Amino acid sequence: MPPEKEKDAIAEEAVSEEAVDDAIGPSGNIKVKFEIYGEEMIEKKVKSSGNSGRVYLPPNWVGHQVKIIRID
Repeated sequence: MPPEKEKDAIAEEAVSEEAVDDAIGPSGNIKVKFEIYGEEMIEKKVKSSGNSGRVYLPPNWVGHQVKIIRID
């Protein structure tokens, strides 16, 4: 077995049923963990905007790359 597949197999065995139960959100979807590095973080609620959603960010963020993660 290649080393990367062996690591995946060991990780799968190490996950307990309790951890899996904790990772299932209210909608029944499995939650995943993201680890990212950045400069700043803002937590906001998405507002309705026509047929879409909108989040306003500070003007000094214009032109910068951002990543949006839905947390609930």
